[in-house]
Amino acid sequence: MQPDFWHQRWADNQIGFHQSAPTPLLLKHWPALGITPGAQVFVPLAGKSLDMAWLASQGHRVLGVELSQLAVEQFFAEHDLQPGIHETKYGRHYVASGIELICGDAFALDADALRDCAAVFDRAALIALPPELRERYASELYASLPTGSRGLLVTLEYPQEERPGPPFSVTEDEVRAVYSRDWQVDLLDRRPIPPEHPGYVGGVSRLDTATYALRKR
Repeated sequence: MQPDFWHQRWADNQIGFHQSAPTPLLLKHWPALGITPGAQVFVPLAGKSLDMAWLASQGHRVLGVELSQLAVEQFFAEHDLQPGIHETKYGRHYVASGIELICGDAFALDADALRDCAAVFDRAALIALPPELRERYASELYASLPTGSRGLLVTLEYPQEERPGPPFSVTEDEVRAVYSRDWQVDLLDRRPIPPEHPGYVGGVSRLDTATYALRKR
């Protein structure tokens, strides 16, 4: 789970976590959050997710952070965008068409970097982290988001002993344990993922996805 792990995954094109369409659960549940057009949405561990393009198409400004420069460059190339590039203490920023991707470490972001974010969308970040980093992720990165921020969190649940992550199984109990101090957590949806689904995690006997609405107190 060191940076080299993710750099190698991208270099080898081992990116089974990447989806060829926006997340259906995002399309279903995002409108209910009531995020106004023009608001900035934070997408952590963004990869080259098509969810960013969908959020931008809804009139949002998108702020993503991704460790892999290859992923960042592929995102803009695949959308025929020529980003402007500048450097800050947070990393290298690529900006085009309302989407800003920081190539850098998500844990290096602070309240100043996230001060304009009204919302967060997390489909593949929390479940990409091992247990010892998930607590830090919530208590440091999410803690830097402004009061009143809303979010949509999508997780996977399966018998963790049946395979190593990532992606990791994150139960509802753990979600509430790591977020409830600062966030209101509401379970919106839990559903099984059938084995024939392209997002099915191999080697497990059962796989569910859960979706939560978050609101920072």
